Amino acid sequence: MSTSRRVFIFGSTGSIGKKALEVIDNFHEDIEVFGISAYSRIDCLVAQAIKYRVKVVIVPSTQSKELFYEKWTSDNPIPKLLVGSQSLVDIAYDNSYDTVIAAIVGIAGLPSALAAARAGKRILLANKEVLVVAGDLFMQYVSYYKAELIPIDSEHSAIFQCLYGNANSINFKKIENNVRRILLTASGGPFLEYSTDSLQDITPAKACLHPKWSMGRKISVDSSTMMNKGFEVIETYWLFNIPIRKIEVLVHPQSIIHSMVEYIDGSVIAQLSKPDMGIPISYALGFPERTKNEVGFIDFKDLMKLEFYQPDFVKFPCLSLAFDALKLGQAHCIVLNAANEVAVEAFLNDSIKYTSIPKIIEESINWYEKKTPYLLNNLDDILHLDMVSRSFAYKNLSSIMK
Repeated sequence: MSTSRRVFIFGSTGSIGKKALEVIDNFHEDIEVFGISAYSRIDCLVAQAIKYRVKVVIVPSTQSKELFYEKWTSDNPIPKLLVGSQSLVDIAYDNSYDTVIAAIVGIAGLPSALAAARAGKRILLANKEVLVVAGDLFMQYVSYYKAELIPIDSEHSAIFQCLYGNANSINFKKIENNVRRILLTASGGPFLEYSTDSLQDITPAKACLHPKWSMGRKISVDSSTMMNKGFEVIETYWLFNIPIRKIEVLVHPQSIIHSMVEYIDGSVIAQLSKPDMGIPISYALGFPERTKNEVGFIDFKDLMKLEFYQPDFVKFPCLSLAFDALKLGQAHCIVLNAANEVAVEAFLNDSIKYTSIPKIIEESINWYEKKTPYLLNNLDDILHLDMVSRSFAYKNLSSIMK
């Protein structure tokens, strides 16, 4: 990299946060980790703060702050400790650093990501919900406040690389006329070969065993239902300013091609690599330059075949629901996300069947269709609709409990 950067990691103890620190540690010595935050895993947070000598740490409560002090074992000066979700928003405006890694899971990551956009930061975005529930508002902020946005989930990093490669500037508004379609690839998850009927007996443990990626429990379930891919369709729409009709999903079990862009001249550019988050994270950290990592390289002699299938919208109705919500509008995407989080939580707690997840989501979308449309002019509007949507979904759970 030509210039050094200072990074704040929102959600440093999750899988993305830990991988980002690992990549920085090994290959980005010119990047300083200015601050970190976590909602739980305080032991891990303390260890990270000590190792990277961070200046600021944000914890969720006074109790976690006291625990942090108890666990501090270093002679190094203790970092500045801030408490609560408002601190995440406030720190986004701090001029002491320039880059945010937005890796907080769920809608909890939305306020700080919006603040980072308004602060004009370089944002390395891993949080799907930012674009799913607030894509319009977030992208307005990115444009108006001249923030720099680089996705770090594998599929959108792949699309980004196919569109921009090693370009030094990014313009998300000038690609539609050159692109015929964007092809989002999906592994198909752990139940690709299962029959529709056999999904009735899926347990949380089975749903969390992804064949290619190591992820948290919630996102693993989303991947198994293909809701995760549905979210990525919504993200693609907002992130790359591309019409819905130009976004397609292809099941690709080998997970070697992470997405493709087909241009109007018939050319198709694809991004291939081993399925490891170290590559998109390293790419985003170094952009526009590429840097080494420990993932390794594809041996094309070992690739016996690369398969592609159309997704089964009957077996995976969550994917269809995501397309429907996107066509209906931003409010429906908020309802989709809220109902999915409620349903997945209930499934992981063994309260509902796996096949009940899409039923709860569909009922929630149908419920909103009968309501007067909500205005979504600001964050408060978005959070209010999210709240009432969750309330409906929770009430709806009782009718389908095991």
